[in-house]
Amino acid sequence: MSSRSNRVLVPQAREGLNNFKMEAAREVGVNLSQGYNGDLTSRENGSVGGQMVKKMVESYEQGLK
Repeated sequence: MSSRSNRVLVPQAREGLNNFKMEAAREVGVNLSQGYNGDLTSRENGSVGGQMVKKMVESYEQGLK
């Protein structure tokens, strides 16, 4: 059985990922703070993750052109 975790594979990228997450949260209007965010709804958290994926796909597609 495999173990799952939310660890960053490249520790030096942690700050960049956090900045990216905060930027995506601002864009979708979610009040994300540093540290604990357990008071956010699943919808709010999902919208942040969805915005991050959308931006990553757009960036990848721009790189193909």
